[in-house]
Amino acid sequence: MMTGFRLNLSPLKEPLGFVKLVEWLTAIFAFGSCSGFSGKNIMSLLCGDGRNDTLDANFHYPFRLSAVPLIEGNATLCNQSATTTHMVGDSASSVEFFVGVAIVCFLYSMVALLVYLGYMHVYKDSDFGPIFDFLLTAILVFLWLVCSSAWAKGLQNVKDATDTEGISNTLAVCRGANVTCEVTEFASMRPLNISVVRVITD
Repeated sequence: MMTGFRLNLSPLKEPLGFVKLVEWLTAIFAFGSCSGFSGKNIMSLLCGDGRNDTLDANFHYPFRLSAVPLIEGNATLCNQSATTTHMVGDSASSVEFFVGVAIVCFLYSMVALLVYLGYMHVYKDSDFGPIFDFLLTAILVFLWLVCSSAWAKGLQNVKDATDTEGISNTLAVCRGANVTCEVTEFASMRPLNISVVRVITD
């Protein structure tokens, strides 16, 4: 098959090649926007005596929040002792599933484009090629739908766990009298929002 390579760019002008190119680009944006993400929310604690304390809530891919400490060791916040406290939640399975499907789709789209552009004469002469291509593409479409829905839910869980209410419910000091807790600086989650919206719209 390698000896029969004939470069032909015309399939890119047809739906067959154009759609695969769009899938390839979508996959790049999907795993690129999630796998390298890290963010930090800053929590301000307004103490009853007029003093302010702050906490950094750092989180990153794969969003295993239960392993992320808000407080390490013993600390004093608003004149109250606080022990080691971790954030709540774990969205690792949904985002890793999402990124995994994106990588598989990226690799398959790249191979399919190679076949379309260099071996279209072999592809058209065989019944196996188009049928295999159709079945695998259908499976990938189904996996995209499932993993993007799972990741959309996982992303909402991350947002809920890192907002004011989520962190306040985690910190015992925030449930005390005369202490007001509020997230005053939010990490930009635009890349994560784009990853979900781009895949669902495609």
